[in-house]
Amino acid sequence: MMNGNGCGEAVTSSLTWSVGLLNGAHKYLTAETFGFKVNANGAALKKKQLWSLEPCCDAGEEAVRLRSHLNRYLAVDQFGNVTCDAEEPGAGAIFQITVSADAKGQWALRNTNRGYFLGASADQLVCVAKAPGPSELWTVHLAARPQVTIRSIGRRRYAHLSATGDEIQVDAATPWGEDTLFTLEFRDGRYALHTANDRYLCPDGKLIENCAPECLFSLEFHSGYLALRDVNLRYLSPIGSKAVMRTRSNSVTRDELFSLEDSVPQAAFVGFNGKYVSVKQGVDVTANQDEVSDHETFQLEWDKETGRWFVRTMQDKYWSLESSSGIQANADKGSANSLFELNWQPDGSVTLVASNGKLVGAKKSGHLFANCEPGDPAAKFHFALVNRPVLVLRCDQGFVGRKGPSSPRLECNRASYEVVHVERADRGVCHLKGNNGKYWGIAEDGSISVDSDDTCGFYVELREPSRLCLKTADGSYLNADKNGAFKAGAADPSQATLWEY
Repeated sequence: MMNGNGCGEAVTSSLTWSVGLLNGAHKYLTAETFGFKVNANGAALKKKQLWSLEPCCDAGEEAVRLRSHLNRYLAVDQFGNVTCDAEEPGAGAIFQITVSADAKGQWALRNTNRGYFLGASADQLVCVAKAPGPSELWTVHLAARPQVTIRSIGRRRYAHLSATGDEIQVDAATPWGEDTLFTLEFRDGRYALHTANDRYLCPDGKLIENCAPECLFSLEFHSGYLALRDVNLRYLSPIGSKAVMRTRSNSVTRDELFSLEDSVPQAAFVGFNGKYVSVKQGVDVTANQDEVSDHETFQLEWDKETGRWFVRTMQDKYWSLESSSGIQANADKGSANSLFELNWQPDGSVTLVASNGKLVGAKKSGHLFANCEPGDPAAKFHFALVNRPVLVLRCDQGFVGRKGPSSPRLECNRASYEVVHVERADRGVCHLKGNNGKYWGIAEDGSISVDSDDTCGFYVELREPSRLCLKTADGSYLNADKNGAFKAGAADPSQATLWEY
């Protein structure tokens, strides 16, 4: 796998990947909570099966370290015993990765200190094989959020769906809008690239409706970056003047390397006058548009220290409170006057609190000013998460998905996710639909099933950059129970489950 990229670039923590490693018996490499024991008996990718893949360089060669969820390093001692109790990595914690030459693209991990390959005998780990056999081959399961934006390292541009919707192009300077959102679907040990228009990428660059075998790619990591290899052992890269994503080369250069980045939430706001907030006319932020374009789409960037948000425009400027109490989009990031607090209201609307403590409201002209008091209807906005045409929801117990192939009931402890299609309606309401074409419905006991022909209204409340709450139209939040139950329950927002999306 590590073929000639060198170690010239500094490797930072941002290039550390979280993965699961699945052996030939379909069991995950697992770090137990007690005793720093390590084995290969995990049935699903959960906390104990998460490993941080840290790129490192040793003697001029690329290599990696594996750090457990307990922040201990996987290592092999002088006797060949596999351990995972060291807080600092030693010489025995470095592994060289070799990728199998078949379409599966499985990994073999060679301990650079011992010269042997890591394998599994029953559920125990061993490092005694001089050459990798079936017991020494591992399937890589990426543990990042499956919905991402994709940045080309060679082109320094982001991937997006083409205007015609029939190919992926890698020429966007900024990942803006739903067309830059992609879902990585883990299927049979490999990955499919799923677009926002519900298509799958083929090696020839075409997008098709169903995930055919040739749409599956294996993962490789080079210097902390990602490469995707097709069944013919060729790598995805941007090709030609249009930078179309397709496979061509059977070797890896910077052109074949990508980084996956979390998709930052982008939203649209509708004022009390029914118009979308916009910067189409210039720097004045005004609720005066009937449709959503890039001018009505705003990126919400979290300030962890204050718990407030910067609101960024497509022109790379930020909303700011002016001395006149007006809101203009003419600021650079960093000013306290550009921070806004989002407060979610019982009726599904949201208010924005400016740095002067006043609520932002729309005048009859549509211009936004921060001079409203609580209760003023002009200060209520309806919210739409516009760069999420589909959602993947996860809590501490697992993903939201159907209980079984024949059951429409949803649970929140599933090992694999199901894509939820989001249909925007009026006044901030959205309808949620499953892959079976049915809508989410709520039973009398509060349980959620994907079996309704009729729509049911939900509100999305953004709480953190990667977490949200879901609320029914009657004000009940969707919560996770310890037994995996997924129900509409408490109306108290402080008791609501925060869903990673």
